[in-house]
Amino acid sequence: MLTVDEALSKLFALCPAVDAETVPLRRAAGRVLLADAVARLTQPPFAASAMDGYAIREADNVKGTRLAVIGEAAAGRGFAGSVGAGQAVRIFTGAPVPEGAERVVLQEDVTREGDTITLGDRLETGANIRPAGQDFRAGDRLAAPRRLSPADLGLAAAMNVAEVSVARRPAVALIATGDELVMPGEPPGPDRIVASNSFALAAMAEAEGAEVRLLPIARDTEESLRYTLSLAADADMIVTIGGASVGDHDIVGKVAGDLGLERAFWRIAMRPGKPLMAGRLGRSVMLGLPGNPVSSIVCGHLFMLPMIRAMQGLPARAASRQRARLGQPVAANGPREHYMRARLRPGIGLTEIVPFERQDSALLSILTEADALLVRPIGDGPRTAGDEVEYIAI
Repeated sequence: MLTVDEALSKLFALCPAVDAETVPLRRAAGRVLLADAVARLTQPPFAASAMDGYAIREADNVKGTRLAVIGEAAAGRGFAGSVGAGQAVRIFTGAPVPEGAERVVLQEDVTREGDTITLGDRLETGANIRPAGQDFRAGDRLAAPRRLSPADLGLAAAMNVAEVSVARRPAVALIATGDELVMPGEPPGPDRIVASNSFALAAMAEAEGAEVRLLPIARDTEESLRYTLSLAADADMIVTIGGASVGDHDIVGKVAGDLGLERAFWRIAMRPGKPLMAGRLGRSVMLGLPGNPVSSIVCGHLFMLPMIRAMQGLPARAASRQRARLGQPVAANGPREHYMRARLRPGIGLTEIVPFERQDSALLSILTEADALLVRPIGDGPRTAGDEVEYIAI
């Protein structure tokens, strides 16, 4: 059986090349930037006042000095003249600093009578002027690749960038398999259960930037599965749920093989989720997830989401791991890497992590209470409370 890292390496090798498209800035939120956004101007384009006050010469910045107010500068409406000795210009935040002025004294630090101000006893040491180009200059770059955050969009807009080159959203087709499944809202009837995994996986994939198609449930016949797979032929990624094990009714591997699947691997040394299959089917990457609800969702975090990120041009790497201290002892781990559902809580220094007592891969109710997967390496010995461990936030 492959390790999780070995499986990920094979999965990344299957991912198709990233396709780019140009979109308006308003439609770029959450998209992955593929080409640097280049500033078309300097920000601020001029020395600007950081405060409301009066623009004066440095030589006049003396307590008790009286200065003549010769004009006013506001944002979007500068003062056309220059400031000479013994003069001041009333100025507001964001306004261009007039020629000749070298500092802005705060309005609360002066006394004004008519067109004359007197500097008070408390004068700040700072000049209260934002120099031209303090934020960025023409030609500066917002570097790719990156998922565009609200702050990134604000910066790109300030750079006067109206459109950006982003990764096309990968198309992910989700196929739940099994005679026992019905859709939510339908009466299950005897021997049936409600299909739940695909709804969780769809939400996860969409949050990562994919366009998801939830296809009809494939029944446990070759004809039904073959038909449903045909509906996914144009997808970048086909994710099947269930039917990838070795039981008499687990036919995903056989049908996909008959259709030309180039299988990359089948089983992984992990729990939950050992019966996981992957390969290439036509133009699509195929990922066969286990049918147990927790197994499929955990595998979604470990494999599907990193693949979706890589397919958008982000670094091909595993889910990010963080460190915490165990809040209680745990027994030794066996020959498979174990991802234990756990809860995080504040600790002294490092966060504390406490695994749930029940770890059955059918317990969605436990997974909804979990905010982390405690990672137990293969053959990891017993751990005591206070030991440092790794976890993946979910």
